Amino acid sequence: MDLRFTQQELAFQQEVRDFLNASLPEHICAAVRSGAELPRTVLQEWHEILGRKGWLGTTWPKEYGGPGWTPVERYLFDVECNRACAPRIVPFGPSMLGPVIQNFGTREQKDSILPRILSGEDWWAQGYSEPGAGSDLASLKTRAERDGDHYVVNGQKTWTTLGQHANKIFCLVRTKKEGKPQEGISFLMMDIPSQGLEVRPIRLIEGGYEVNEVFLDNVRVPVSNLVGEENKGWTIAKFLLSHERTNIAGVGISMQALEEVKSLARRMIRKGKPLIEDPLFAARIARVEIDLEAMKITNLRMLYQAQKQGHPGPETSILKIKGTQVNQELRDLARRALGPVAAPFPGTITEANLMFGPLNSEANAATYFNNRKTSIFGGSNEIQRNILTKAMLGL
Repeated sequence: MDLRFTQQELAFQQEVRDFLNASLPEHICAAVRSGAELPRTVLQEWHEILGRKGWLGTTWPKEYGGPGWTPVERYLFDVECNRACAPRIVPFGPSMLGPVIQNFGTREQKDSILPRILSGEDWWAQGYSEPGAGSDLASLKTRAERDGDHYVVNGQKTWTTLGQHANKIFCLVRTKKEGKPQEGISFLMMDIPSQGLEVRPIRLIEGGYEVNEVFLDNVRVPVSNLVGEENKGWTIAKFLLSHERTNIAGVGISMQALEEVKSLARRMIRKGKPLIEDPLFAARIARVEIDLEAMKITNLRMLYQAQKQGHPGPETSILKIKGTQVNQELRDLARRALGPVAAPFPGTITEANLMFGPLNSEANAATYFNNRKTSIFGGSNEIQRNILTKAMLGL
C-alpha cells in the first residue's frame, strides 16, 4: 500500500488552494476563526459558492451533479478547507441524504431532491435519535401507520442539529412491531413545517442553540416520501451512519486545531516562560500530535480501501473513536492554555481579562463544552467499540 499522494492528487490539492484563495470571502473566514456559532446566512453563502463551483456534494458522482472525486480528493479538499478556515459543509443534505437517495431512491426522488440539495433550496435535518433511543437506535418508538396514500406519524425526535434552519427532515420510523427491532424500521422524508410537526429549541451548556426536539402529532406524510422498501430502513440507516462517522472524524479540523494550540502555547506566558516550555504541557501536545499522525495514516488506509471497494469499511468506527478523542483533547489544551481568559460563555469576557487574552479567546470555553458531545453522537464511542469487536475481531 503506497500512502504517498500522486502527482495528479498534488495538482488537485493546488487547484483547491487556488479556488479557496480566490473564492472564500474574508468575512466568512473571520466568522470561522472567531469560534462562535455560525449564522445560517454564512453557512448558506458558503454552500452557494460551492454549489456554483459544483463542489458541494463532495461524495457525489458526476451523473448527479457532483464533482466525481475519489476518496483521496475528498480528503484533500477537507484538509485544505480547514487550513483556509472555511466553514464545514452542513452534512445532512449533501453528505448524508444525497448518497442515500442516489443508492436507494426512486428515479422521481433523484430528479426532485438531489438538484434542490445542490442549489441550497432545501435544508435538511436528521431525525434519528429519540428520548430512550440514541445509542440503541433500534429501540426507536416513533410510529408511522399506513392510511391510504399516506403514513400517519406520531412520536418524538431529539438532538436534531440545526433543525431550526431546516425546511425538510428525514426520519427513521417504526412501521412494524413484530420481529427483531431492526426489521420494522422505515426511512421517511417529511416537510417542515407540516401540520402536527413542531420544532422546539434545546439550550446547551455553553449557551448556544444548535439542537432541537421535534414533536410529531398525526403528521400525514405521502407514501411517495418513503425511501427504499417499507421495513428495510435499517439497511439505509447503517449506510448513512457510515458516511456520518467518517465526517465526524474531522482529521482536517484537528490538524487546524493542533496548530492553534501550538500557537497559543508559544504566546501564553507561565512563570515567566512561554507555556510551550512547560514539560507537562509540551508532553500533552506531543502525545495528541502522535495520535493525530496515527489517525491520518488510518484515514489514508481507509481511503485506499474505499477506492478499491467503493465504500468505507469498519475503519470508520476507529476514526470516529480516535477522531473525537483527539478533538476533545485539543479543545481541552486550548482552554487550559488560555486559563481565565477562556471565559465560560461568549460575551462574558471583561475588559480586564481581554487585555491579557488573545483575540477571540472568549469562544474557547464554549467550543470545549460543545465538543464534549462528539464522543456520544453519531453512535457513541462505546457502540463503535462493539461494532469493531464484531466486524474486525469476530467476537
